[in-house]
Amino acid sequence: MRKSLIVSGVGIALVSGLALSQVPRRPHLNPVVDLLAQKKPVFGIYAPRNARPGGRGGREAAAASQGPVRQPLELAREAIAYKAADYLFDGSMEGGLVGALAAFAAFAQAWQQVGPLSRSPSPRLTHALFVKSPALEPGVAADIYRQLNLGVSGLMFPKVESAEALRQALAAMRFRSKGGTRPDADLGDAPARWGLSADEYRRKADLYPLNPEGELVGWVIVESKVGLANLRQIAAVPGIGVLWPGAGTLRGVFSTTNANGERVVDQAAWEAAIQQVLAACKEFKVPCGYPANADDIEMRMKQGFSVFVMNWGEPGFKAIDIGRRASNRTITSQ
Repeated sequence: MRKSLIVSGVGIALVSGLALSQVPRRPHLNPVVDLLAQKKPVFGIYAPRNARPGGRGGREAAAASQGPVRQPLELAREAIAYKAADYLFDGSMEGGLVGALAAFAAFAQAWQQVGPLSRSPSPRLTHALFVKSPALEPGVAADIYRQLNLGVSGLMFPKVESAEALRQALAAMRFRSKGGTRPDADLGDAPARWGLSADEYRRKADLYPLNPEGELVGWVIVESKVGLANLRQIAAVPGIGVLWPGAGTLRGVFSTTNANGERVVDQAAWEAAIQQVLAACKEFKVPCGYPANADDIEMRMKQGFSVFVMNWGEPGFKAIDIGRRASNRTITSQ
């Protein structure tokens, strides 16, 4: 009799445990976290913005709005009206916060005003904000704190060349009470941007995947020969959300000037560098990102890249459409 009771009790415990394990976890506030956890492709786009006088060219210039200067509220409305993106990206602060922080802060305030929060069935950002940090040099932690206080959901660290510099940058994304270096008291506008109280924000604003319940994601770009040489040590650092090859910068790294003064890209070496980063992603089981376009997104998806950022505008929209179709991620199904 006693034996049957024990067996019966074990059975009830197993059934109860199974039932609890099948209870769906409440979605994260940051939609990118759930997509990463579910190993689904993630599609983001540069937020529309006005060109900054004297600003950098390349992708940032392509992402900038053309024509008359538009107010932040207009830009934010346009960005949030585009439903196919999981996140909005801004890379303007890579060169430093001076001259770039104010413009992004105005956009973030307008983004909050437009209303990026969906309340049903639980609070969730329709478009998370991700920004590029300045280079990982001494003193960058203070810049990281200021960027987080704007209410962003993730940071992309450019030109990462050492594991130690990356560890310090990731620590700057975590509150001191959670083992990081970010001050617990100074939260800026972040709680309001997420629709949370200060205490709720402190609880949720931790680094995923170190904390499975965290809402912040740290992205890492390797885009130099030094970074490639240290790639495996970098990729092994705990807490990386996504690892990226800096495809545009690496194209310049693996190019030379010919006798006519023309830049010639060593396509084989450039692609080998991209594949080296992808191999490290696979070895250390870290999602791999790529700045795709309509011509290459399907190929990169087949190779194993799963997180993408596109330029604002019709070519970028087309790339996201292709990626969503290829992954069966319709806007309604997510």
